[in-house]
Amino acid sequence: MPVTLRSRGDGTPGKAAQSPSSKSTPSKAKPEATTSDAVDAAAEPGHLLNPKTTEFEFGGPLGAMAVVVCLPALVFVLAASCDSSYCIPFKFELPRTMLERVPRLFASAFELDAMAVILAWMALQVVLAIALPGPWVQGAKLRTGETLGYKINGHLSFWVSMLLMGHAWPKFNSSGSVVGFGPVPMAYAYDHFIQLAVATALLSYSLSLYLYFRSFKKGALLAEGGNSGNPIYDFFIGRELNPRIGWFDLKSFCELRPGLIGWSMLNIGMMMKQHQLHGIVSGPMIAVNVFQFLYVWDALYFEKAILTTMDITTDGFGFMLAFGDLGWVPFTYCLQARFLVDHDPNLPTWALFVIVILKVVGYATFRGANLQKDLFRSDPTSEAVSHICTMPTKRGTKLMISGWWGMARKINYTGDWLMSLSWCLTTGFVSPIPYFYCTYFGVLLVHRASRDEHMCRTKYGDDWDTFKKHVPYVFFPYLI
Repeated sequence: MPVTLRSRGDGTPGKAAQSPSSKSTPSKAKPEATTSDAVDAAAEPGHLLNPKTTEFEFGGPLGAMAVVVCLPALVFVLAASCDSSYCIPFKFELPRTMLERVPRLFASAFELDAMAVILAWMALQVVLAIALPGPWVQGAKLRTGETLGYKINGHLSFWVSMLLMGHAWPKFNSSGSVVGFGPVPMAYAYDHFIQLAVATALLSYSLSLYLYFRSFKKGALLAEGGNSGNPIYDFFIGRELNPRIGWFDLKSFCELRPGLIGWSMLNIGMMMKQHQLHGIVSGPMIAVNVFQFLYVWDALYFEKAILTTMDITTDGFGFMLAFGDLGWVPFTYCLQARFLVDHDPNLPTWALFVIVILKVVGYATFRGANLQKDLFRSDPTSEAVSHICTMPTKRGTKLMISGWWGMARKINYTGDWLMSLSWCLTTGFVSPIPYFYCTYFGVLLVHRASRDEHMCRTKYGDDWDTFKKHVPYVFFPYLI
Protein backbone atom coordinates (compact mmCIF):
# COMPACT_ATOMS: atom_id res chain seq x y z
CA MET A 1 0.00 0.00 0.00
CA PRO A 2 1.59 2.39 -1.57
CA VAL A 3 1.82 2.51 1.10
CA THR A 4 -1.43 3.46 3.30
CA LEU A 5 -2.52 1.84 6.57
CA ARG A 6 -0.84 -1.10 4.87
CA SER A 7 2.58 -1.32 3.28
CA ARG A 8 3.36 -1.46 -0.39
CA GLY A 9 3.72 -5.01 -1.67
CA ASP A 10 2.72 -8.15 0.20
CA GLY A 11 5.14 -10.26 2.16
CA THR A 12 4.58 -13.72 0.73
CA PRO A 13 7.91 -15.04 -0.57
CA GLY A 14 6.57 -15.80 -4.03
CA LYS A 15 4.58 -18.80 -5.12
CA ALA A 16 4.14 -20.64 -8.37
CA ALA A 17 2.17 -23.73 -9.30
CA GLN A 18 4.17 -26.92 -9.04
CA SER A 19 4.26 -29.49 -11.80
CA PRO A 20 3.74 -33.12 -10.71
CA SER A 21 7.31 -34.11 -11.50
CA SER A 22 9.06 -31.08 -10.08
CA LYS A 23 11.51 -31.17 -7.20
CA SER A 24 13.04 -28.46 -5.04
CA THR A 25 14.45 -26.67 -8.01
CA PRO A 26 13.41 -23.51 -9.82
CA SER A 27 9.77 -23.80 -10.80
CA LYS A 28 8.89 -24.59 -14.41
CA ALA A 29 5.12 -24.44 -14.25
CA LYS A 30 2.53 -21.71 -14.66
CA PRO A 31 2.05 -19.23 -11.82
CA GLU A 32 -0.84 -19.72 -9.46
CA ALA A 33 -3.54 -17.09 -9.04
CA THR A 34 -2.58 -14.86 -6.14
CA THR A 35 -5.62 -15.48 -3.97
CA SER A 36 -5.74 -16.87 -0.47
CA ASP A 37 -6.92 -20.32 0.51
CA ALA A 38 -10.04 -18.79 2.00
CA VAL A 39 -10.94 -17.26 -1.36
CA ASP A 40 -10.16 -20.49 -3.22
CA ALA A 41 -12.33 -22.45 -0.79
CA ALA A 42 -15.23 -20.06 -1.15
CA ALA A 43 -15.36 -20.78 -4.88
CA GLU A 44 -15.94 -24.50 -4.29
CA PRO A 45 -19.48 -25.90 -4.44
CA GLY A 46 -21.36 -25.63 -1.18
CA HIS A 47 -19.64 -22.48 0.03
CA LEU A 48 -21.36 -19.13 0.32
CA LEU A 49 -20.40 -16.47 -2.17
CA ASN A 50 -20.14 -13.91 0.63
CA PRO A 51 -19.28 -15.79 3.84
CA LYS A 52 -19.81 -14.09 7.17
CA THR A 53 -16.75 -12.49 8.75
CA THR A 54 -15.96 -14.26 12.02
CA GLU A 55 -12.57 -12.74 12.94
CA PHE A 56 -11.88 -9.09 13.66
CA GLU A 57 -8.76 -7.00 13.11
CA PHE A 58 -7.74 -3.65 14.58
CA GLY A 59 -9.44 -4.42 17.89
CA GLY A 60 -12.85 -5.11 16.38
CA PRO A 61 -15.66 -2.51 16.24
CA LEU A 62 -14.26 -0.42 19.10
CA GLY A 63 -10.82 -0.30 17.50
CA ALA A 64 -12.38 0.52 14.14
CA MET A 65 -14.35 3.38 15.68
CA ALA A 66 -11.20 4.69 17.35
CA VAL A 67 -9.30 4.67 14.04
CA VAL A 68 -12.15 6.35 12.15
CA VAL A 69 -12.28 9.18 14.70
CA CYS A 70 -8.65 9.49 15.76
CA LEU A 71 -6.70 9.05 12.53
CA PRO A 72 -7.92 12.24 10.82
CA ALA A 73 -7.49 14.01 14.17
CA LEU A 74 -3.90 12.77 14.32
CA VAL A 75 -3.19 14.22 10.87
CA PHE A 76 -4.48 17.57 12.15
CA VAL A 77 -2.40 17.38 15.34
CA LEU A 78 0.77 16.49 13.41
CA ALA A 79 0.18 19.46 11.11
CA ALA A 80 -0.38 21.75 14.11
CA SER A 81 2.72 20.42 15.88
CA CYS A 82 5.24 21.99 13.57
CA ASP A 83 5.06 25.07 11.36
CA SER A 84 6.89 28.36 10.94
CA SER A 85 6.05 29.65 14.42
CA TYR A 86 6.39 26.52 16.52
CA CYS A 87 7.78 22.98 16.40
CA ILE A 88 7.70 20.37 19.17
CA PRO A 89 11.32 19.73 20.22
CA PHE A 90 12.93 16.38 21.02
CA LYS A 91 13.29 17.47 24.63
CA PHE A 92 10.12 16.57 26.48
CA GLU A 93 8.14 19.48 27.75
CA LEU A 94 4.53 20.17 28.69
CA PRO A 95 2.86 20.94 25.34
CA ARG A 96 1.25 24.11 26.65
CA THR A 97 1.87 25.91 23.39
CA MET A 98 0.19 23.08 21.53
CA LEU A 99 -2.87 23.27 23.78
CA GLU A 100 -3.16 26.94 22.94
CA ARG A 101 -2.56 26.46 19.21
CA VAL A 102 -4.96 23.61 18.44
CA PRO A 103 -8.25 25.44 19.15
CA ARG A 104 -7.08 28.48 17.21
CA LEU A 105 -5.98 26.43 14.19
CA PHE A 106 -9.11 24.28 14.32
CA ALA A 107 -11.32 27.37 14.11
CA SER A 108 -9.92 28.11 10.66
CA ALA A 109 -9.48 24.50 9.53
CA PHE A 110 -12.26 24.46 6.95
CA GLU A 111 -12.16 26.57 3.81
CA LEU A 112 -14.37 26.24 0.76
CA ASP A 113 -11.42 27.17 -1.44
CA ALA A 114 -9.41 24.24 -0.09
CA MET A 115 -12.33 21.88 -0.64
CA ALA A 116 -12.62 23.15 -4.21
CA VAL A 117 -8.91 22.49 -4.77
CA ILE A 118 -9.23 18.91 -3.50
CA LEU A 119 -12.31 18.21 -5.60
CA ALA A 120 -10.64 19.71 -8.68
CA TRP A 121 -7.58 17.53 -8.10
CA MET A 122 -9.74 14.42 -7.76
CA ALA A 123 -11.64 15.34 -10.92
CA LEU A 124 -8.40 15.84 -12.84
CA GLN A 125 -7.13 12.41 -11.82
CA VAL A 126 -10.43 10.77 -12.79
CA VAL A 127 -10.31 12.42 -16.22
CA LEU A 128 -6.71 11.35 -16.76
CA ALA A 129 -7.44 7.77 -15.66
CA ILE A 130 -10.36 7.54 -18.10
CA ALA A 131 -9.01 9.53 -21.05
CA LEU A 132 -5.33 8.59 -21.23
CA PRO A 133 -4.39 5.45 -23.16
CA GLY A 134 -2.97 2.41 -21.47
CA PRO A 135 -2.86 -1.38 -21.74
CA TRP A 136 -5.53 -3.51 -20.12
CA VAL A 137 -4.39 -6.31 -17.82
CA GLN A 138 -6.25 -8.94 -15.84
CA GLY A 139 -6.21 -8.93 -12.07
CA ALA A 140 -6.08 -11.93 -9.74
CA LYS A 141 -8.81 -14.55 -10.03
CA LEU A 142 -11.76 -13.80 -7.78
CA ARG A 143 -13.47 -16.50 -5.73
CA THR A 144 -16.24 -16.43 -8.36
CA GLY A 145 -13.67 -17.69 -10.85
CA GLU A 146 -13.73 -14.40 -12.76
CA THR A 147 -10.97 -11.85 -13.27
CA LEU A 148 -11.35 -8.10 -13.62
CA GLY A 149 -9.67 -5.91 -16.21
CA TYR A 150 -7.60 -2.88 -15.17
CA LYS A 151 -6.44 -0.02 -17.35
CA ILE A 152 -2.77 0.64 -16.58
CA ASN A 153 -1.99 4.30 -17.25
CA GLY A 154 -0.95 5.58 -13.82
CA HIS A 155 2.61 6.26 -14.98
CA LEU A 156 1.35 8.40 -17.85
CA SER A 157 -1.09 10.17 -15.50
CA PHE A 158 1.82 10.97 -13.20
CA TRP A 159 3.83 12.72 -15.92
CA VAL A 160 0.81 14.50 -17.41
CA SER A 161 -0.04 15.78 -13.92
CA MET A 162 3.49 17.09 -13.54
CA LEU A 163 3.30 18.76 -16.94
CA LEU A 164 0.00 20.43 -16.12
CA MET A 165 1.20 21.65 -12.72
CA GLY A 166 4.24 23.19 -14.39
CA HIS A 167 2.60 24.81 -17.39
CA ALA A 168 -1.19 25.04 -17.10
CA TRP A 169 -1.77 28.04 -14.81
CA PRO A 170 -3.16 30.97 -16.83
CA LYS A 171 -1.53 34.40 -16.67
CA PHE A 172 -3.69 37.47 -17.10
CA ASN A 173 -2.92 41.03 -18.13
CA SER A 174 -4.46 44.14 -16.59
CA SER A 175 -7.53 43.86 -18.81
CA GLY A 176 -8.21 40.29 -17.71
CA SER A 177 -7.10 38.60 -20.92
CA VAL A 178 -5.03 35.42 -20.81
CA VAL A 179 -1.49 36.21 -21.99
CA GLY A 180 0.17 32.88 -21.33
CA PHE A 181 0.54 29.94 -19.00
CA GLY A 182 2.99 29.12 -16.26
CA PRO A 183 3.44 26.97 -13.15
CA VAL A 184 0.63 26.51 -10.68
CA PRO A 185 1.38 28.52 -7.48
CA MET A 186 1.92 25.38 -5.47
CA ALA A 187 3.22 27.19 -2.40
CA TYR A 188 -0.52 27.32 -1.66
CA ALA A 189 -0.08 23.79 -0.31
CA TYR A 190 2.11 25.12 2.50
CA ASP A 191 -0.04 28.14 3.27
CA HIS A 192 -3.26 26.08 3.42
CA PHE A 193 -1.90 22.72 4.51
CA ILE A 194 -4.32 22.15 7.39
CA GLN A 195 -7.30 23.27 5.33
CA LEU A 196 -6.38 20.89 2.51
CA ALA A 197 -5.94 18.03 5.00
CA VAL A 198 -9.34 18.70 6.58
CA ALA A 199 -11.00 18.88 3.15
CA THR A 200 -9.46 15.54 2.23
CA ALA A 201 -10.68 13.97 5.47
CA LEU A 202 -14.24 15.16 4.74
CA LEU A 203 -13.99 13.74 1.23
CA SER A 204 -12.77 10.42 2.64
CA TYR A 205 -15.70 10.21 5.07
CA SER A 206 -18.14 10.97 2.25
CA LEU A 207 -16.58 8.43 -0.10
CA SER A 208 -16.59 5.78 2.64
CA LEU A 209 -20.29 6.32 3.33
CA TYR A 210 -21.03 5.96 -0.38
CA LEU A 211 -18.97 2.77 -0.54
CA TYR A 212 -20.68 1.29 2.51
CA PHE A 213 -24.23 1.89 1.29
CA ARG A 214 -23.56 0.82 -2.29
CA SER A 215 -22.11 -2.47 -1.01
CA PHE A 216 -25.66 -3.64 -0.21
CA LYS A 217 -26.64 -3.70 -3.85
CA LYS A 218 -27.67 -7.09 -5.19
CA GLY A 219 -24.81 -9.19 -6.54
CA ALA A 220 -21.98 -7.25 -4.85
CA LEU A 221 -18.93 -9.41 -4.13
CA LEU A 222 -17.93 -8.67 -0.55
CA ALA A 223 -14.52 -8.87 1.06
CA GLU A 224 -14.22 -11.87 3.35
CA GLY A 225 -12.98 -9.62 6.13
CA GLY A 226 -15.65 -6.94 5.74
CA ASN A 227 -18.92 -8.82 6.09
CA SER A 228 -19.27 -8.96 9.87
CA GLY A 229 -22.71 -7.35 10.07
CA ASN A 230 -21.37 -4.67 12.40
CA PRO A 231 -21.84 -1.38 10.55
CA ILE A 232 -18.96 0.43 12.28
CA TYR A 233 -16.46 -2.31 11.60
CA ASP A 234 -17.62 -2.95 8.04
CA PHE A 235 -17.65 0.80 7.27
CA PHE A 236 -14.02 0.93 8.40
CA ILE A 237 -12.61 -2.25 6.89
CA GLY A 238 -14.68 -2.12 3.68
CA ARG A 239 -17.52 -4.42 2.60
CA GLU A 240 -17.33 -4.54 -1.19
CA LEU A 241 -14.19 -6.06 -2.63
CA ASN A 242 -14.01 -4.30 -6.00
CA PRO A 243 -16.52 -1.43 -6.21
CA ARG A 244 -16.76 -0.17 -9.78
CA ILE A 245 -18.68 2.35 -11.83
CA GLY A 246 -18.75 0.63 -15.18
CA TRP A 247 -15.18 -0.48 -15.81
CA PHE A 248 -13.76 2.24 -13.56
CA ASP A 249 -12.36 0.55 -10.45
CA LEU A 250 -12.64 2.91 -7.47
CA LYS A 251 -10.23 1.05 -5.20
CA SER A 252 -7.30 0.67 -7.58
CA PHE A 253 -7.79 4.29 -8.69
CA CYS A 254 -7.55 5.65 -5.15
CA GLU A 255 -4.69 3.32 -4.30
CA LEU A 256 -2.18 5.10 -6.53
CA ARG A 257 -3.58 8.18 -8.23
CA PRO A 258 -4.94 11.13 -6.19
CA GLY A 259 -3.07 10.62 -2.92
CA LEU A 260 0.24 9.30 -4.16
CA ILE A 261 0.65 11.81 -6.97
CA GLY A 262 -0.76 14.45 -4.64
CA TRP A 263 2.01 13.67 -2.15
CA SER A 264 4.59 14.60 -4.80
CA MET A 265 2.70 17.81 -5.51
CA LEU A 266 2.66 18.74 -1.82
CA ASN A 267 6.42 18.17 -1.67
CA ILE A 268 7.00 20.39 -4.67
CA GLY A 269 4.80 23.03 -3.06
CA MET A 270 6.97 22.92 0.08
CA MET A 271 10.09 23.30 -2.03
CA MET A 272 8.60 26.31 -3.83
CA LYS A 273 7.66 27.85 -0.49
CA GLN A 274 11.17 27.43 0.87
CA HIS A 275 12.55 29.21 -2.18
CA GLN A 276 9.90 31.92 -1.87
CA LEU A 277 10.76 32.58 1.78
CA HIS A 278 14.53 32.10 1.81
CA GLY A 279 15.65 32.52 -1.78
CA ILE A 280 17.23 29.04 -1.88
CA VAL A 281 16.31 25.38 -2.00
CA SER A 282 18.44 23.53 0.52
CA GLY A 283 20.28 20.24 0.05
CA PRO A 284 17.99 18.34 2.46
CA MET A 285 14.89 19.73 0.69
CA ILE A 286 16.24 18.60 -2.68
CA ALA A 287 17.15 15.21 -1.24
CA VAL A 288 13.75 14.51 0.31
CA ASN A 289 11.95 15.66 -2.85
CA VAL A 290 14.10 13.42 -5.04
CA PHE A 291 13.80 10.45 -2.65
CA GLN A 292 10.03 10.63 -2.42
CA PHE A 293 9.57 11.53 -6.08
CA LEU A 294 11.43 8.30 -6.91
CA TYR A 295 9.21 6.36 -4.51
CA VAL A 296 6.02 7.69 -6.10
CA TRP A 297 7.35 7.25 -9.63
CA ASP A 298 8.34 3.67 -8.80
CA ALA A 299 4.84 2.82 -7.54
CA LEU A 300 3.23 4.19 -10.70
CA TYR A 301 5.78 2.74 -13.10
CA PHE A 302 5.14 -0.69 -11.57
CA GLU A 303 1.41 -0.02 -11.24
CA LYS A 304 0.53 -3.51 -12.40
CA ALA A 305 2.21 -4.96 -9.30
CA ILE A 306 -0.52 -3.63 -6.98
CA LEU A 307 -3.00 -6.05 -8.55
CA THR A 308 -1.48 -8.91 -6.51
CA THR A 309 -1.30 -7.02 -3.22
CA MET A 310 -3.58 -7.63 -0.26
CA ASP A 311 -5.19 -4.21 -0.69
CA ILE A 312 -6.58 -5.24 -4.07
CA THR A 313 -7.08 -9.00 -3.76
CA THR A 314 -8.32 -9.30 -0.18
CA ASP A 315 -9.34 -6.07 1.55
CA GLY A 316 -12.66 -4.36 0.97
CA PHE A 317 -12.80 -0.71 0.06
CA GLY A 318 -13.88 1.23 3.10
CA PHE A 319 -12.62 4.02 5.31
CA MET A 320 -9.33 2.24 6.04
CA LEU A 321 -8.20 2.40 2.43
CA ALA A 322 -10.14 5.50 1.40
CA PHE A 323 -8.67 7.74 4.08
CA GLY A 324 -5.34 5.93 3.97
CA ASP A 325 -4.99 6.54 0.24
CA LEU A 326 -6.42 10.04 0.02
CA GLY A 327 -5.54 11.65 3.36
CA TRP A 328 -3.05 9.72 5.42
CA VAL A 329 -0.46 9.14 2.70
CA PRO A 330 -0.10 12.66 1.26
CA PHE A 331 -0.50 14.61 4.51
CA THR A 332 1.72 12.52 6.80
CA TYR A 333 4.30 11.38 4.26
CA CYS A 334 5.16 14.97 3.31
CA LEU A 335 5.95 16.04 6.89
CA GLN A 336 9.69 16.06 6.20
CA ALA A 337 9.37 18.51 3.30
CA ARG A 338 6.98 20.71 5.27
CA PHE A 339 9.37 20.76 8.22
CA LEU A 340 12.32 21.75 6.03
CA VAL A 341 10.57 24.91 4.79
CA ASP A 342 11.31 26.69 8.08
CA HIS A 343 13.62 24.39 10.04
CA ASP A 344 16.33 23.28 7.65
CA PRO A 345 19.16 21.63 9.67
CA ASN A 346 21.94 22.71 7.24
CA LEU A 347 23.35 19.20 7.08
CA PRO A 348 26.99 18.86 5.98
CA THR A 349 27.76 17.24 2.64
CA TRP A 350 29.05 14.04 4.23
CA ALA A 351 25.78 13.57 6.14
CA LEU A 352 23.73 13.99 2.98
CA PHE A 353 26.01 11.48 1.25
CA VAL A 354 25.42 8.89 3.98
CA ILE A 355 21.66 9.48 3.77
CA VAL A 356 21.75 9.03 -0.01
CA ILE A 357 23.60 5.72 0.40
CA LEU A 358 20.97 4.55 2.89
CA LYS A 359 18.23 5.47 0.43
CA VAL A 360 19.95 3.59 -2.40
CA VAL A 361 20.39 0.47 -0.26
CA GLY A 362 16.74 0.61 0.82
CA TYR A 363 15.45 1.14 -2.69
CA ALA A 364 17.63 -1.62 -4.17
CA THR A 365 16.38 -4.04 -1.51
CA PHE A 366 12.74 -3.05 -1.86
CA ARG A 367 12.61 -3.01 -5.63
CA GLY A 368 14.91 -6.01 -6.12
CA ALA A 369 12.83 -8.20 -3.79
CA ASN A 370 9.49 -7.16 -5.26
CA LEU A 371 10.66 -7.57 -8.85
CA GLN A 372 11.99 -11.03 -8.06
CA LYS A 373 8.71 -12.01 -6.41
CA ASP A 374 6.54 -10.61 -9.20
CA LEU A 375 8.64 -12.24 -11.91
CA PHE A 376 8.58 -15.60 -10.14
CA ARG A 377 4.81 -15.40 -9.80
CA SER A 378 4.18 -14.39 -13.39
CA ASP A 379 6.87 -16.43 -15.18
CA PRO A 380 8.82 -18.89 -13.00
CA THR A 381 10.58 -20.21 -16.12
CA SER A 382 12.28 -16.87 -16.75
CA GLU A 383 16.09 -16.85 -16.82
CA ALA A 384 16.03 -14.02 -14.30
CA VAL A 385 14.78 -16.43 -11.61
CA SER A 386 16.32 -19.66 -12.91
CA HIS A 387 18.90 -19.60 -10.11
CA ILE A 388 16.28 -19.44 -7.35
CA CYS A 389 15.92 -22.50 -5.13
CA THR A 390 12.36 -23.36 -4.17
CA MET A 391 10.51 -25.48 -1.66
CA PRO A 392 7.46 -27.49 -2.78
CA THR A 393 4.30 -27.34 -0.67
CA LYS A 394 1.37 -29.69 -0.24
CA ARG A 395 -0.82 -27.10 -1.97
CA GLY A 396 1.04 -27.80 -5.19
CA THR A 397 2.88 -24.48 -5.11
CA LYS A 398 6.46 -23.47 -4.43
CA LEU A 399 8.08 -20.94 -2.12
CA MET A 400 11.38 -19.23 -2.84
CA ILE A 401 14.13 -20.04 -0.33
CA SER A 402 17.07 -18.26 -1.94
CA GLY A 403 17.78 -14.94 -3.60
CA TRP A 404 16.26 -11.92 -1.89
CA TRP A 405 13.61 -14.07 -0.24
CA GLY A 406 16.17 -16.46 1.17
CA MET A 407 17.66 -13.61 3.22
CA ALA A 408 14.51 -12.79 5.20
CA ARG A 409 10.81 -13.54 4.95
CA LYS A 410 9.88 -9.84 4.79
CA ILE A 411 12.98 -8.48 3.10
CA ASN A 412 10.90 -6.07 0.98
CA TYR A 413 9.57 -4.52 4.18
CA THR A 414 13.14 -3.99 5.33
CA GLY A 415 13.99 -2.03 2.19
CA ASP A 416 10.80 -0.01 2.51
CA TRP A 417 11.63 0.95 6.10
CA LEU A 418 15.24 1.88 5.30
CA MET A 419 13.92 4.29 2.68
CA SER A 420 11.55 5.83 5.21
CA LEU A 421 14.43 6.32 7.63
CA SER A 422 16.51 8.08 4.99
CA TRP A 423 13.69 10.58 4.40
CA CYS A 424 13.44 11.39 8.09
CA LEU A 425 17.19 11.79 8.56
CA THR A 426 17.21 14.70 6.10
CA THR A 427 15.56 16.80 8.84
CA GLY A 428 18.37 16.40 11.38
CA PHE A 429 17.46 16.06 15.05
CA VAL A 430 15.52 19.21 15.83
CA SER A 431 12.06 17.71 16.34
CA PRO A 432 10.44 14.26 16.55
CA ILE A 433 7.60 15.29 14.23
CA PRO A 434 9.42 14.48 10.95
CA TYR A 435 10.32 11.08 12.45
CA PHE A 436 6.69 10.16 12.92
CA TYR A 437 6.65 8.45 9.53
CA CYS A 438 9.48 5.97 10.04
CA THR A 439 8.26 5.24 13.58
CA TYR A 440 4.68 4.62 12.52
CA PHE A 441 5.83 2.70 9.45
CA GLY A 442 7.99 0.39 11.55
CA VAL A 443 5.01 -0.44 13.78
CA LEU A 444 2.83 -0.92 10.70
CA LEU A 445 5.29 -3.33 9.11
CA VAL A 446 5.57 -5.41 12.27
CA HIS A 447 1.76 -5.62 12.39
CA ARG A 448 1.62 -6.48 8.70
CA ALA A 449 4.30 -9.16 9.14
CA SER A 450 2.28 -10.68 12.00
CA ARG A 451 -0.83 -10.64 9.80
CA ASP A 452 1.05 -12.27 6.94
CA GLU A 453 2.46 -14.88 9.31
CA HIS A 454 -1.05 -15.85 10.46
CA MET A 455 -2.35 -16.04 6.88
CA CYS A 456 0.61 -18.07 5.63
CA ARG A 457 0.43 -20.49 8.57
CA THR A 458 -3.25 -21.05 7.81
CA LYS A 459 -2.51 -21.38 4.12
CA TYR A 460 0.52 -23.66 4.15
CA GLY A 461 0.19 -25.54 7.46
CA ASP A 462 3.26 -27.62 8.37
CA ASP A 463 4.99 -26.49 5.18
CA TRP A 464 5.22 -22.99 6.65
CA ASP A 465 7.23 -24.34 9.61
CA THR A 466 9.55 -26.08 7.16
CA PHE A 467 9.90 -22.88 5.15
CA LYS A 468 10.83 -20.94 8.29
CA LYS A 469 13.68 -23.37 8.91
CA HIS A 470 15.04 -22.48 5.48
CA VAL A 471 14.46 -18.75 6.03
CA PRO A 472 14.62 -18.11 9.80
CA TYR A 473 14.87 -14.31 9.73
CA VAL A 474 11.95 -11.93 9.33
CA PHE A 475 13.43 -8.52 8.50
CA PHE A 476 17.22 -8.35 8.83
CA PRO A 477 19.41 -11.37 7.91
CA TYR A 478 21.27 -12.76 10.95
CA LEU A 479 19.60 -10.20 13.24
CA ILE A 480 15.80 -10.28 13.36
